[in-house]
Amino acid sequence: MSVTLINIFEVPAGDEDEFIAAWVKTRDYLMTLPAHIETALHQSLHDARFRFVNIAQWTSEDEFNAAIRSEGFRESASGLRWPMSPALYQVVRTG
Repeated sequence: MSVTLINIFEVPAGDEDEFIAAWVKTRDYLMTLPAHIETALHQSLHDARFRFVNIAQWTSEDEFNAAIRSEGFRESASGLRWPMSPALYQVVRTG
């Protein structure tokens, strides 16, 4: 069963370009992994506490956990210095 990662980021005004560059570096690494399905970064239209939200699909919780424990992930994500709150979710209802 696939899982959805939802990760919210607190990025202050003025840090957008640096944050996006760090996110892209991390995304580029994760896209090389077969368990990674897709990802999208969203930016708030208004002045919100969580200005960026990443939503990604993974083949399984185990595969996601293996990915974030990897040396490649630690290296690629080293620039993500902003507070974040990642969590995995599963679909329970649609429509």
